[in-house]
Amino acid sequence: MKALELFAGIGGIALAEQMAGIEVVGLSEIEDYPVKVLQKNFPNVPILRDVKKINKESLREVGIDANTINIVSGGFPCQPYSTAGHRRGKEDDRDLWPEMFRIIKEIRPDWVVGENVANFANMELDRTLSNLESEGYETRTFVIPATAVGAPHQRVRTFIVANANSDRRVASRKTKCKKFEKKQRKWQFGSASCTPARWSPEPRVGRVANGVPNRMDRLKCLGNAVVPEQILPIFQAIVAIEGESKNQPERDAKK
Repeated sequence: MKALELFAGIGGIALAEQMAGIEVVGLSEIEDYPVKVLQKNFPNVPILRDVKKINKESLREVGIDANTINIVSGGFPCQPYSTAGHRRGKEDDRDLWPEMFRIIKEIRPDWVVGENVANFANMELDRTLSNLESEGYETRTFVIPATAVGAPHQRVRTFIVANANSDRRVASRKTKCKKFEKKQRKWQFGSASCTPARWSPEPRVGRVANGVPNRMDRLKCLGNAVVPEQILPIFQAIVAIEGESKNQPERDAKK
């Protein structure tokens, strides 16, 4: 499977996709410091800086065939919905869900995975689900804290998962979403596939310490990032479902 990762930050979601066996074929991030991190950790993946300019043509220019993209994922900016801000929602010019939705409508991926802060579920979740469902996607929403995978902090996040019916797939849209919900529930409550690891605390370095390169940038990036293990079960479930769908014709033939 191939994924296009929007609003990539330092690549937490992209890393989870790779851990699940998904190929990340493109990344989008506008901030300079996170782009440096992405260039270091994903050296062979094209980075498109401005999400507002992404379309099939701009993807083609960097060697990406939009028709091969199975997943569009992204943690669109949380500032319009975070309880730490003014919570202006779609009135905030940083509300970039419409851009992500525009790209989804043009590329028509089989799967969409979106991420945002917990309070997003109280503000603009209905709009997002309505948008996706208007384009033939069936949706599921999960609110998962990082503590669910053993991290020593809450970092509660809203995850949106959507699947569209596609000629490239055998299983029906409803069957896939039911399977996804079953598999996600299994992994969420602790299977061998998602065993929490030992977590190291942040080094004891003051947040305004002199002589630590890019300390403020690093903290900002970490604050915005998604814990890869937190979203990994979602991608594991998608890969498992797609594998079952791919093998279904062979099983039917044997019957």
